[in-house]
Amino acid sequence: MKTRNHLSDVGVVNQVNIISNGLIDIPMLQILAPDGTVLEGAVEPELSKETALKIFQTMQFIRVLDERMVAAQRQGRISFYLASTGEEAASAASAAALSFDDMIMSQYREQAALAYRGYTTEQFMNQMFSNEKEPNKGRQMPIHYGAKELNFMTISSPLGTQIPQAAGYAYGQKMEGKDAMTICYFGEGAASEGDFHAGLNMAAVLSCPVIFFCRNNGYAISTPADEQFKGDGIASRGIGYGIKTIRVDGNDALAIYAATQKAREIAVSEKCPVLIEAMSYRLAAHSTSDDPTGYRSKEEEAQWKAKDPIARMANWLVSKGWLNQEENAKHVEAMRQDVLTELKRVEKVPVCPIDDLVTDVYSEVPWHLEEQLKDLKEHIKKYPEHYPKTAGRVE
Repeated sequence: MKTRNHLSDVGVVNQVNIISNGLIDIPMLQILAPDGTVLEGAVEPELSKETALKIFQTMQFIRVLDERMVAAQRQGRISFYLASTGEEAASAASAAALSFDDMIMSQYREQAALAYRGYTTEQFMNQMFSNEKEPNKGRQMPIHYGAKELNFMTISSPLGTQIPQAAGYAYGQKMEGKDAMTICYFGEGAASEGDFHAGLNMAAVLSCPVIFFCRNNGYAISTPADEQFKGDGIASRGIGYGIKTIRVDGNDALAIYAATQKAREIAVSEKCPVLIEAMSYRLAAHSTSDDPTGYRSKEEEAQWKAKDPIARMANWLVSKGWLNQEENAKHVEAMRQDVLTELKRVEKVPVCPIDDLVTDVYSEVPWHLEEQLKDLKEHIKKYPEHYPKTAGRVE
């Protein structure tokens, strides 16, 4: 792609030439049909049985985890949750196409990428219950994971902040001569933030080896995509910034794997950014604070349930002779029991002492924080029934 940055590089016309929408029709990579059959003419990526099953089982685990933890939130056992139901393929299959040395910067619907890297059920539970065994010591909301040992940057709540951060981190990787890159996940709603534009422009200008992975699931909480932006989705923006771009079926694990594998190859070898737009759908609510019946129909949801990424990949694995459905059902049930067992065990783990709010931050606690801590302790002691786990950690 030629960069035009001076008048001498610009073509000339002699009449008003209006450039309108529709000049670029960006296609979507798809390998598997919704029923799991390989489309005619499609080229399957080189994918071993071991890797294919790991992707599939990671997707299943996250579906089980999401179901259980949404129920736990409804029971008042955790405060908040975000499910990735219907979008599991996007994060699981893309993570499988990366090197372990690649940095992952996610939003808050990439549980599968973290699980694929090796994050355990116990670690998931420790984070969601904000207990003393969690590295962030309860300072994060549930589903705001981080794992330095897995090259998974801690998640931030504000939308889009990880996008320019990913460009900067990838620039550092290039400067250090590392054979590694950064992948940055976000939704199409986050692409409406200013950080999106700053991050993409920085990465393009400085040639940063980063994959910007946009999950376009159709809704920014309750706002549909057609009320968020005009133009051809998010992919067209990558082209506008001079970034190599791929659009892919976000419910097709094989297509996601192939697209990410190629994007990583380009990012590392050419030291440049790549944008992937994965077209998917959020079957669950935006979060446990959301009611999707207020802004979308049952008919719309049913259309996307027929494109379920887990069922699609299961059918493909069966056709390959790599999956037995009866054995798989037993495996899923074992996952459910494991998640429930860990939930019951971990929710009994104490939270950090209340003093850690300040003593774990300051070597010498400022006087005004000392006073605030004292007031907080008195408040908790006065209303212990409202702080059952915390009350026992007030000394």
